[in-house]
Amino acid sequence: MTSRKRRSLLLAGAAGAFLMVTAPTAEAVTYYPVAPGHRVNVRSGPGTSYPIVRVLPEGARVAIFCQTPGTTVSGPYGTSNIWDNIDNGEFISDTYVKTGSDGYVAPRCG
Repeated sequence: MTSRKRRSLLLAGAAGAFLMVTAPTAEAVTYYPVAPGHRVNVRSGPGTSYPIVRVLPEGARVAIFCQTPGTTVSGPYGTSNIWDNIDNGEFISDTYVKTGSDGYVAPRCG
């Protein structure tokens, strides 16, 4: 093997090792279904007194980034004061999301 080929292989290997060490790892995001047959109000905070910022269509699925206590709501999946943060400044009552739990399934919002 020539000196030039060896140098190219070493540089390629070093670049590959660098990418393996510095490349960000993708965290798995879980999406939960919204209760069938419901269009769900998305609010700017964890309660019914916060303004509606949009409405989720029937059949929507949401990622829950964190959860926080707020207004107690009764919905298809029971009665709870847990609110799910589904995007920056967007919350829905956990009683409209099928998480498989009556408690917290994500970290508390900070």
